[in-house]
Amino acid sequence: MHVREVRTAADAKKIVIERDIKTIKIAVNDVDGILRGKYISRDKFLSLLDGKLGFCDVILGWDSNDTLYENGSYTGWHTAYPDAEIQLIYDSCREAPFEENVLFFLAEFIGSAAAICPRNVLKRVLEKAKGMGYGVTSAYEFEFFVFDETPDTIREKNYKNLKNITPGNFGYSVLRSSVHNELYHEMVNLCLEMDMEIEGLHTETGPGVLEAALRYGSAMQSADKATLFKTFIKVLAQRRELIATFMAKWSVDYPGQSGHIHISLQNEQGGGAFYDKTKPDNISDQMRWFIGGQQKLMPEFLSMVACTVNSYARLVPGQWAPTDATWGVENRTCALRTIGGGEHSSRVEYRISASDINPYIAGAAAIGSGLWGIENKIEPTAPITGNAYDHPMPAEFTLPSTLGSAADRLRGSAAAKELFGDMFVDHYARTRDWEELESRKAVTDWQLQRYFEII
Repeated sequence: MHVREVRTAADAKKIVIERDIKTIKIAVNDVDGILRGKYISRDKFLSLLDGKLGFCDVILGWDSNDTLYENGSYTGWHTAYPDAEIQLIYDSCREAPFEENVLFFLAEFIGSAAAICPRNVLKRVLEKAKGMGYGVTSAYEFEFFVFDETPDTIREKNYKNLKNITPGNFGYSVLRSSVHNELYHEMVNLCLEMDMEIEGLHTETGPGVLEAALRYGSAMQSADKATLFKTFIKVLAQRRELIATFMAKWSVDYPGQSGHIHISLQNEQGGGAFYDKTKPDNISDQMRWFIGGQQKLMPEFLSMVACTVNSYARLVPGQWAPTDATWGVENRTCALRTIGGGEHSSRVEYRISASDINPYIAGAAAIGSGLWGIENKIEPTAPITGNAYDHPMPAEFTLPSTLGSAADRLRGSAAAKELFGDMFVDHYARTRDWEELESRKAVTDWQLQRYFEII
């Protein structure tokens, strides 16, 4: 049995026995998009197929640095960090890369923890789409810098004077990709083997920066693949004594790293819901309203997309990242770019997101806001032609400039509570408040250089 044929608990049991698998690796996605997992034995795995498996719910109660949220409500010292139930995602079964005869499964939280589980937030949005008569397809693309460093050397250097894998600005370089073709082929082959196919891989502008566009598919499978991609590209790099970073902006000298999401809807007959050849630019009413919802709610949902303090260093004029909720036809200076073509290729590119996203949470925000737009027939502004930075927008489309202010907007959003649930909105906003608070404790190089002597 092939791993990508697994669909049920019976299939999972069959492949483990058929292949005489002794060890299985399982992982769940935390609030920051980090895969948290463990190995379990064959007997433990087989027993949980008929029973329950728990993960300590601290996974939902700490930050990316394993620091416990002091402002948490769902879990904390007051609840004593009990186990939360999880369920395996059977169709996520893969062979664990770089390991012999080990299977890998994604999982998600169920029970009370489902309300704040990132994967379940997206699942609820997709169930809403289905109830409205739509299927959703999406694709993620990520930019990431690669360094000739290791986890030890970046710490020894205090993250300064790092050596990029290649020097200079070589966007779309045949030279760079040919010289380092072994690394490119390893990335492509890894992603093929793990069923998260790369459709395009090339250098971007900057030293050692690559961009990978993943193949489109159903929205949930696309988010699964995006999560796996971010983790296992890092694994591949570190096994080569390299480091890959998906920070939104790692240096003031270079543009930020995008993590754009391409989205389209299908109607119940399987046709493209975004295409209407009788309309301007072939944009159907549904697509126009979808854009309207995304545009209207982007300021309220921004913390779900620009999810770290570092995200906001990217959202400045002239850095290939939008600063207002704008849209345009084939316009890369806008937050939302419509891409035309035929019935099945018309889509919206959600360009506000960076490579630091949690694919489930960002996907829920991008898709959910569009569905809300269709439901409420929200009309967008006129599309922008030319440089969006030169077009002042009304105040309602201005994006929050900090993570803390973005979290406040989410907390007060009636649409967010309707789409994602009160419990998720409260918990997630608290986690972003915490992230902002932690950043305010830092004494940065910029502060030292600016104030140490002169002030």
